[in-house]
Amino acid sequence: MSNIRIPIVEPGPLSFKARYIARRNAVFANPRFQYWAAKLPLINLIARSRASAAFDLVAGFTYTQTLRAYVESGLFDTLAKGPIGANAVAAEIDLSKEAALTLLRAGRALRLSEEAHSDGWMLGEQGAVLAADMGAQAMVRHHRLLYADLADPMELLRQDRKESTDLSRYWSYAGALHGAAKSGEKTREYSELMAASQHFVADQVLASFRFPTGAKLLDVGGGHGAFLTRMGQANSSLHLGLFDLPEVVETGAQVLAEAVGSDRVSAHPGNFFEDAIPTGYDIISLVRILHDHDDEPASKLLANIRASLAPGGRLLIAEPMARVPGAEGMGEAFFGMYLWAMGSGRARSSGEITGMLRSAGFSSTRTIATPQPVNASIVVAKA
Repeated sequence: MSNIRIPIVEPGPLSFKARYIARRNAVFANPRFQYWAAKLPLINLIARSRASAAFDLVAGFTYTQTLRAYVESGLFDTLAKGPIGANAVAAEIDLSKEAALTLLRAGRALRLSEEAHSDGWMLGEQGAVLAADMGAQAMVRHHRLLYADLADPMELLRQDRKESTDLSRYWSYAGALHGAAKSGEKTREYSELMAASQHFVADQVLASFRFPTGAKLLDVGGGHGAFLTRMGQANSSLHLGLFDLPEVVETGAQVLAEAVGSDRVSAHPGNFFEDAIPTGYDIISLVRILHDHDDEPASKLLANIRASLAPGGRLLIAEPMARVPGAEGMGEAFFGMYLWAMGSGRARSSGEITGMLRSAGFSSTRTIATPQPVNASIVVAKA
């Protein structure tokens, strides 16, 4: 046997927070505490809420797959014509009556479906919202790739990030389609997904950030102009600049011109890592771009943008961020694992982004609260 001895590192003194967490966890895990918490008025409400949240963690995959079944079967469209009986639902989505009822009842618990009367099914509250949102449904269909990669989460985390996954193969293929500006059935999911992503973020920007009258806005990595279109339609005095790969900008400029008029649009072909960012703009936006890249290329991009801005110019970063109160799960749980599977980038907190901006040479930063941080948070930096 080997005589190599592994040194034992003694833990240092615990901080007050660490001692508090350890004590709290010991109390919560104690069966006697759980028993009495379930009996005491008021305390039992908290205990029930936490028990429900814990069960949601266990059952969450079943919930998502139930939603996926509603989307992929077309059940939302069927229920929108309701009230409709279980036999008719079964015929519409090619299931037995028993299977259809199982799905309808599962969705009822999630407010996707609802019984108006005996054997009369309609959309539930959540179902009505999702049935009207084609973009959200596109995201549900897309997430099947992430679920496949997460079938064995430990294996995913152990493999090199550059190894191929279902999600990384999708983005590699979609990126090629995007660059070639192709159309057709193969690109439908990609186009819908992009529209949904930009729609969610654009709404938060419009609700939270005021563009100066007559400002010039450049969207870096702006694709086919979905974000700029929303900004231009809501702010008639904005001049819109689009910077992306040459083959992408060509299509994006046409889309923008049709939406807001060619006199308000400037197209700039280039690679934001290798080429200089166009100058002369008051505000530059990065919409769900920064978190797609690892720290080194992300820092390089920020420095490139800083070099293009005149003193007083601003950079607006809008994307889902980590450690945002009320949206913690979206940042590090969902996007943390999603970007790991994608093979690039990570969710960052506003504090981490602020540190990167300072290192890139920006003079000041501020975080702007949004109505729905689960969709996006905003950090604005001044040159």
